[in-house]
Amino acid sequence: MMDVGVYRLPMAGPSDVSELEALINKGEVNPEEICAIIAQTEGDGYARGFGALSFEVMLSEKMNISREEVANRIPMLMIGLTGGLMSPHYTVFTRKNVEVQESDEKRLALGIKITRVLLPEEYGTVVQVKEVAKAVKEAMEEAGITSIDDIHCVEVKCPNLTADRVADAESRGKKVVTTNFAEAGAKSKGASALGVALALGEIKEEDLTDDVICKDWSLYSKVASTSAGNEQVACKVIVMGNSTKSVSPYKIGSGVMKDTLDVEGAKTAFKGAGLKFDDVIPQEERDKIATVFINAGADAQGSIRGRRTTMKSDFLAGYAGIFAKAVINAIVGSLIGDTMILASAGFEHQGPLGANLVAAIAKVEER
Repeated sequence: MMDVGVYRLPMAGPSDVSELEALINKGEVNPEEICAIIAQTEGDGYARGFGALSFEVMLSEKMNISREEVANRIPMLMIGLTGGLMSPHYTVFTRKNVEVQESDEKRLALGIKITRVLLPEEYGTVVQVKEVAKAVKEAMEEAGITSIDDIHCVEVKCPNLTADRVADAESRGKKVVTTNFAEAGAKSKGASALGVALALGEIKEEDLTDDVICKDWSLYSKVASTSAGNEQVACKVIVMGNSTKSVSPYKIGSGVMKDTLDVEGAKTAFKGAGLKFDDVIPQEERDKIATVFINAGADAQGSIRGRRTTMKSDFLAGYAGIFAKAVINAIVGSLIGDTMILASAGFEHQGPLGANLVAAIAKVEER
């Protein structure tokens, strides 16, 4: 049986890992049991890389292994570019095996897999879709999740093209999907999301070609949240769901906000995680929330409910993803009284266009 722990900790800056270090020093967290770290940090790819490096250096000392071994053992998903009232933080997941009797009750379970290293010419193609799908299925099995209905969030950190990677492909006579790095990142995110959808039966393999990626928006996953980074060379996949093979004190739920004003969709996620409320979430229920993940898709369209926005047309349109994250952070934050929410921007096959995918983990009653 699996026991999963969840620790949501604030960050004073991209390199601040002091809260986790303090828990390790006090014996509250065993570094050997850390299985994943997902951070809402700030800055660009360099800042995200520095953040991951800071975790690696600290944990290598605590675990008495090399920094490289830490990086290979613990997937670290660093989500940057915070805006508005978003509060930088990170969520640490621990996992251990325990000898207890199996129950019919389903609790939080995690499955973690990393694809093989992808070649630059494979980014944003059906090859990447199938590699992610394979990793998702393997992660499901590892987590003891037997039904796709029990999966509520799949986080994927995938690679993006760089000048060196384009040159590498061309030196071998290969073509990349595009030499526009922003477009390449979108296609990598889209391929990863479609990989999740393929693994979970949300789309059919016969519907997939390289041409549909970031073009056919009728294909999507309701639980995928993907992010691309120059620091990645493979796709890191974290599957979160509920399983009878887990005795975790936590449960996860999910919901789809049809648009950014659809607060009922967000409430579905919190109720799915076990919170009990009618309209307003009372403080005693808010206190049970362990962490919240949102994939923000408001920047997919230039309007909402027939009203024009300037998110795609104003001179700040290049920052639309940051605005999308900031807005959803404020709306969902008002529901739970907390802005320490992880929001990732990107609509590439991650829910219907304009939707927000919400996943919430909360503490439930002890068995």
